[in-house]
Amino acid sequence: MISTLVGDWVRFRIRGVGQFLARTTHLSPNAFTLLGLLFNIVVAIILGTGNLLVGGVVAIFAGLFDMLDGAVARVTNQITVFGGFFDSTLDRYAEAAVYFGLLVYFINHNASSTAVLLTFATIVGSIMVSYTRARAEAAGLSASVGWFARPERVVVLAVFLIADQPLWGLWVLAVLTNLTAFQRIFHVWQTTRGTDRPPRSRPSA
Repeated sequence: MISTLVGDWVRFRIRGVGQFLARTTHLSPNAFTLLGLLFNIVVAIILGTGNLLVGGVVAIFAGLFDMLDGAVARVTNQITVFGGFFDSTLDRYAEAAVYFGLLVYFINHNASSTAVLLTFATIVGSIMVSYTRARAEAAGLSASVGWFARPERVVVLAVFLIADQPLWGLWVLAVLTNLTAFQRIFHVWQTTRGTDRPPRSRPSA
């Protein structure tokens, strides 16, 4: 993934921001997680009103803000199981909110059914990228492979919004998010091939 190449570099630099915010705001990591969701809701509102340029710029800021909860958790030694779960869950809501804002934009501008279908396909692909990794990790495996994890999705969407080409951005996202999910499915299949055993019971969704 692209994010594996730049992730350490970004985390190192945002750690200093996390230290500063931890000292000055005294907010918990979970509070920053909630604020990240609120910023993404702001992005959705901006997109819904039709201002794609501003929405794209704020989306980049919101994406960077999404990483602050982890930075604050690390510098304050407040990494918890619930914190990781809360962060992952609210990230899904945040992403869905942004795409909902984009869907409102398309509806207000009488866009074709293609735009609506691509938005739906992108939402499904984004959710499945995260779900496949979560299910693999629940089974004791690693499935962080693939092209389009959340950082890539944020950057691609923001770039196409700023360029006033949301439909082209959705084509890229709809295709590559679902391909990433299939990459992870294939990776887990390869990892477990020949050693897999049927589970005692099939977990519910």
